[in-house]
Amino acid sequence: MLSVIIPTEGVEQPAVATLAALVPGAAAGLVREVLLIDRSRSGVIERVADVTGCRFLTFEGTRAAAMAAGARQARASWLMFLHAGAVLDYGWIEETTQFIQGVSNSGRPRAGIFRYARSPYADTRLRDGFKFVARLIVGPSSEQGLLIARDHYERLGGYAPDAGRSEAKLLRQLGRSSRTLLRSRIMVA
Repeated sequence: MLSVIIPTEGVEQPAVATLAALVPGAAAGLVREVLLIDRSRSGVIERVADVTGCRFLTFEGTRAAAMAAGARQARASWLMFLHAGAVLDYGWIEETTQFIQGVSNSGRPRAGIFRYARSPYADTRLRDGFKFVARLIVGPSSEQGLLIARDHYERLGGYAPDAGRSEAKLLRQLGRSSRTLLRSRIMVA
């Protein structure tokens, strides 16, 4: 039902934290596959993928290009893009299932974005205040993940591998009218 695409930088801890939050979704039958796309070629993420049963891809280029490559390799009809280190809140499984069913039944293309939650263990900095204000004015950031039907993603042109700020451009293309801010939270370290 759902392919999860996670670009990594060769660091084990953030990838494992994100994968741990996905385990209940796999057990519930929601997550069909997880693709770990490593841009560092260190071998660490390949071992993580082997141990956890994820598909592994290496890729050189931008994070957006890595996510575009992951989307091309994904098998499911729904795609979820997450940054390594992003941890989904407990209620994400039921809400994601309801969202997918609702969009499928309505015939109206929509994308879901998780509600931002700062990690309670992260140090608060002035930069975090600016990011908060930016999210209020501009809208969600790419850190918040993206849940989108494959055909809708492809109609929009997906992540442009060579374009600067490709993740932000895709969110702008969706516009406010075709994206839903989900109740489930995503903690970003």
